[in-house]
Amino acid sequence: MPGIVLEYDMGRRPTVSIRVDERLVLRPAALKNLECLTEAFLETWPEVSRAMPWINPDEDVHSQLYDFLEEAERMGRAGLLHHWVMVDPRSDRLMGLIGFDRVTRSNKSEWNLGYWVRSLDQRQGVARRSIDAVLRWIGEGSQTVIEVKVDPNNKAGLTTVRRALRDWGGVRSPEGDASITVAGLRTMHHCHLIEVGV
Repeated sequence: MPGIVLEYDMGRRPTVSIRVDERLVLRPAALKNLECLTEAFLETWPEVSRAMPWINPDEDVHSQLYDFLEEAERMGRAGLLHHWVMVDPRSDRLMGLIGFDRVTRSNKSEWNLGYWVRSLDQRQGVARRSIDAVLRWIGEGSQTVIEVKVDPNNKAGLTTVRRALRDWGGVRSPEGDASITVAGLRTMHHCHLIEVGV
């Protein structure tokens, strides 16, 4: 209608598929991924517990992942959270998970970025390419600050985060450091910030 301007909140757009390249597609996480995600999760345990510390290994993993995927799918449609499964489109094999949630520690960030790659697909650039793709996506049309936390003792994770910080102009943000319980152990995670959409 003339005279009416509808404002589209880029932060509230639904999660969509992202084709990264011929070897990697990011698809919105959904309940249909439950069996493949459970298989990949169990294969990669205990490393995956660093990325998903809320998983209780003493309880049924399948039902916890069901609850996670149900929420990810519902909240993704509403644009409130964004989670993707990393998929090799040549074989349709699930390679990992990446996503943005609102559990931030720094008062400067709007989103927290987390990811994990199953053991079969590590050291092949899957995390790096996925991080670049989702940072580009979330920065399209809106300026936002992303928080990335990493255990400084996790060498592979630290290498990946440092590369993202270098490529995206990220900075260390000590006020967002947080002690996170992983597999029953409290570990201090260092916080870094990346601004996108500028």
